[in-house]
Amino acid sequence: MSPPFHIIIPARFASTRLPGKPLVSLLDKPMIEWVYRAARASAAQSVIVATDDERVMQAVQDFGGEACMTDSDHQTGTDRIVEVVTTLQWEDDRIIVNLQGDEPLMPAANLTQVATNLATSGCDMATLHKTIDASSATDPNAVKLVQDEQGRCLYFSRSRIPYPRDGEEADYLGHIGLYAYRVGFLKRYASLPPCALEHLEKLEQLRALYYGYSIHSEQACEPPGIGVDTEQDVLQATEQLRQQA
Repeated sequence: MSPPFHIIIPARFASTRLPGKPLVSLLDKPMIEWVYRAARASAAQSVIVATDDERVMQAVQDFGGEACMTDSDHQTGTDRIVEVVTTLQWEDDRIIVNLQGDEPLMPAANLTQVATNLATSGCDMATLHKTIDASSATDPNAVKLVQDEQGRCLYFSRSRIPYPRDGEEADYLGHIGLYAYRVGFLKRYASLPPCALEHLEKLEQLRALYYGYSIHSEQACEPPGIGVDTEQDVLQATEQLRQQA
């Protein structure tokens, strides 16, 4: 049985590679609607889109979803979520799942899984991963992670980790950008100054590890579909959604 949890979907309108990304049409629906539908199919008690643009707000309301306007100056989706939980005055032990607004093909089972992972692992944060091949491990756009024997993350990197010095086979874990944390931790995390590792790798989760907080990761129970960052991703996501219909 999953713990009570809530999903917040940060959805910034401006995107360098794909302007207006939340409203990009996939099979005649805005992408944010597909993401919202995936979230509602999970065991979440509520789903809220956190946006910085009235057009996204209106689109969410048009399909019957719930949205919250946030400051346009936020640097990260996490900061956007912090504003929502602060505005709503949610209690510190409430579990939040951060689902990115460009993940229209995230299986609902994974959302429930990551919330359960947080509740059972005893860690400050929870996330998911998948196995990837050696070729994918060299792609800097594919974030990798390594763990200890209890599943706690030791490091995340855009580089290939672990590095097989003598050329032997290695098991590579590809990170899935899905997080669960409690409101109290989320507020503490947002108050921490960014660290050098986070800046170098452009990976926000390294801030938590740098300051001594723990992140637990499990293999995703279902492989997620493609996340949408480019026009090519739009075509692939459209085809994957068509196949699921």
